[in-house]
Amino acid sequence: MARLISHMDYSIICVTLALSIACRVCGTAAPFFIFGDSTVDPGNNNYINTIPENQANYKPYGHNGFFEEPTGRFSDGRVIVDFIAEYAKLPVIPPFLQPSAEFINGVNFASGGSGILPETNRGQVIGLQTQIKHFEEVQKSLTEKLGEAKAKELFSEAVYFISIGSNDYLGGYLANPKMQENYGPGEYVGLVIGNLTQAIQVLYDKGGRKFGFLSLSPLGCLPALRALSPNANEGVCFEEACALAHAHNSALKAVLTSLEYVLRGFKYCNSNFYDWLQERIDNPSKYGFKDGVNACCGTGPYGGIFSCGGTKKVTDYQLCDNADDFVWWDSLHPTEKIHEQFGQALWNGPPSSVGPYTLQHLFLSKEELTIADEVDGPDRQNFHY
Repeated sequence: MARLISHMDYSIICVTLALSIACRVCGTAAPFFIFGDSTVDPGNNNYINTIPENQANYKPYGHNGFFEEPTGRFSDGRVIVDFIAEYAKLPVIPPFLQPSAEFINGVNFASGGSGILPETNRGQVIGLQTQIKHFEEVQKSLTEKLGEAKAKELFSEAVYFISIGSNDYLGGYLANPKMQENYGPGEYVGLVIGNLTQAIQVLYDKGGRKFGFLSLSPLGCLPALRALSPNANEGVCFEEACALAHAHNSALKAVLTSLEYVLRGFKYCNSNFYDWLQERIDNPSKYGFKDGVNACCGTGPYGGIFSCGGTKKVTDYQLCDNADDFVWWDSLHPTEKIHEQFGQALWNGPPSSVGPYTLQHLFLSKEELTIADEVDGPDRQNFHY
């Protein structure tokens, strides 16, 4: 009898899920709201008064020709959120500052050079706190357009993607002796993570329930940082920068685990970007690359002088023949090919790269998920660093 009830329960679950899947397929895709720095900036910095290092709306950016002209993306083409939007069957998500942009499918608030802390590149970028204020403007506008009930549903179904933090450590700490005097490395990581946690809670309070995070890469292995390493002539990464990134990622993982229990309905997709990218830096040929160390566009050791485009203090730069052969596009940013590969990993990758949910689960693209996927749910036990 117990066995029969078990089968009946399972059948009911399957039928319910099938109906749920059919219903969601008929609906529109969940909106996509993006917050961050140059890793995901689609061109917001084109519209602000900033320094050349914080802009990418000039050649050879956009070199692969996917877009008709340079857009402001710090890449030879697309960035990770462009691929995620494609997988979610959404159009390209527009920058918040783009005139006359439609925001019903989502908005990208990211700004190259920005940080989690308000002090990071203050006056030159759109910091995280200001990005959230811009989100509030969009939320108010869409609520007026759609009505309160429909808008509330839209914001609870939306996916909120956050990719930020590198500038807090590179410029905000390692290049800031005063900050190093005031805070030890551990204290500073705590300060950054505390501010990020507060931002997540603000978005949660405004209706956000589904979050995606791009954790920090091995920052000391960026061509610009590798060139500054005390052992640069040996090809060694800048260990202090790597240590800060590793500590940040560990702290973020702990915070997200806590928030999942504290905030009702909070679901998230976190990423092990550090190890994932380190593997491609160390073994490029295994993943379709020829060079995991040097920048395609730049000059000096490893292409580590940030001169790509010739608009900065150093105007001379070299450009490789094929960016797809390289992990790094310029001194600080990866190529489109890396963005695409990691976008795929976040979308439906293995637990070693992403968890406890994949972005596919968060976007509820049910036409690509089976009932078994739904019953089994995310593999929470296997996600690790």
